[in-house]
Amino acid sequence: MTAPATADRAVPGLRRRRLGVVHLVFFTVAASAPLTVLAGGVTTAYAVAGNAGVPLAFLLVAAVLVLFAVGYAAMSRHVANAGAFYAYLARGLGRPAGVAGSFVALVSYNAIQISLYGLFGSTLSDLVAEYADLRIPWWAYAVMIMGVVGLLGMTRVDLNARVLAVVLVVEVLVVVGYDVAGFSHPAGGAVPSAPLEPATLFASGIGAVIAFTVASFTGFESSAIYAEEAKDPRRTVARATYAAVLFTGVFYAVSAWAMVAATGTAQLQERAGSEGPGLVFGPLGEMFGPWAADLAAVLLLTSVFAALLSFHNGVARYLFALGRERVFPAALATVGARSGGPVAGSLAQSALAFVVVLAFALAGADPMLSLFAWFSGLSALGVVLLMAGTSLAVLGFFRRDRRAASGTSVWARLIAPALATVLLVAVFVVLVGNFDALLGSDPSSPARWVLTVLVPLAALAGVWWARRLRRTRPDVYDGIGGGAPTPDGVEQATGGPAVYRRRSGEVGPADRIGAGSPVPGSADATGSTGSGDGSGAEEPPDTTAFPLPAQVRGSTGGDIGSDDEHTTQLPRVD
Repeated sequence: MTAPATADRAVPGLRRRRLGVVHLVFFTVAASAPLTVLAGGVTTAYAVAGNAGVPLAFLLVAAVLVLFAVGYAAMSRHVANAGAFYAYLARGLGRPAGVAGSFVALVSYNAIQISLYGLFGSTLSDLVAEYADLRIPWWAYAVMIMGVVGLLGMTRVDLNARVLAVVLVVEVLVVVGYDVAGFSHPAGGAVPSAPLEPATLFASGIGAVIAFTVASFTGFESSAIYAEEAKDPRRTVARATYAAVLFTGVFYAVSAWAMVAATGTAQLQERAGSEGPGLVFGPLGEMFGPWAADLAAVLLLTSVFAALLSFHNGVARYLFALGRERVFPAALATVGARSGGPVAGSLAQSALAFVVVLAFALAGADPMLSLFAWFSGLSALGVVLLMAGTSLAVLGFFRRDRRAASGTSVWARLIAPALATVLLVAVFVVLVGNFDALLGSDPSSPARWVLTVLVPLAALAGVWWARRLRRTRPDVYDGIGGGAPTPDGVEQATGGPAVYRRRSGEVGPADRIGAGSPVPGSADATGSTGSGDGSGAEEPPDTTAFPLPAQVRGSTGGDIGSDDEHTTQLPRVD
């Protein structure tokens, strides 16, 4: 990294203006992995609970998540930070809560991402053994796809979105084909209405059903992670969040209902337990031919791959945000000179995944019953707790920020987040009470309690680290949760900066007191990225010019507090 031109610290930023609403929807829905949810989550829910009310459960859980999204989207118009939950909690409940949230988020998103390597490796190993009579260990396939995910994670974020778009569209088409098959050839000759009736859901096994349906939505909330890279942070994140939760909620409910129709309520639990994903592949093969069942089996792998890539990108951006604010080592904030992506965060996440997969492989643990089941269950707990905390943070944020509150409805800043907090806490209690079902383990299994305790331990560790920073590095502590320019300070017509500065003793980033718009006539003001995308002339390879706020000009020749504009050249991080 080239030394800064002045005593101020040059801080890297993610590439701006890359993602629209459709891009973010692809990231969030791909993280939820529709085909994986149908073939794995829904079949398991029917097998474990024996409750045919899963379709209604999806709709009810989606309604709770819509309440969460109301406050989440309202706050996203004022906070744009790759740390998402970290920044929201810090701005709404205080800095210790923000760091605690970041620790829980890293545990949760790393857990779900790494768990999917077990699912991918096991599924591909079985598939190759069936069709080629060649048995290769699951971890070999996991490491192979890990390399692909890691490489994509370091490229341009919009390229990742395009890859996810292709995979997701084909995946959704296959699930739609299954729905058509289920509803057009119902087992009893007629499509049953019982799965949508409250009496069916509110019977035995409802706790396990709620646990599985909540886990199926994991990832829909990740749109805020990409706020700094969104074309219009004030609107893009909100629209993408609503679109993701509404689409997945209705889509999952319809597909779960189609499964009941195709199988019949009388044999549902028995067949779901014995056939598993075969409940999906069978009707496809019967209606469209054997090729459709084979294609679905292959697309199950691409579904998992899409989720792997989406969660990998999310973790990399959390690490970037924490490195940028020096809560974690600053090296984690390194971004690619051309891609503008979080290179260091991507490498760190891949390294952690490799170590965990290697440990499970050396221990001879089952990739499905141990790695996938344990870590995906752990992730669901953490994400629900984060959403509950974030809803509470929305209340705190709008209570503290009168200006933001004045432009936000009472429904969005008070009523909806309050209801969401209560309901999400209730969902968290249900998850803990039915955690053994989510893990597929015996109620007396130590794994149930060990994994449950990891989430609050991560939160406590975050609080301890925040307090340590307050004692030993108060300048870092003061900047927690600041991160990037808020959407309010971003010039919508030209885009925000790729790099901004902050003095070592300044409270929060310089952007919070006026920076955030590129100098007129500079490369960023013309919309050029220098990445060969044909958007304009190439930008200077090493520096980018930005206006320096008057309040922090002292070291560059201007008088502190003066009103004249001063620009400076800052080095770009390679």
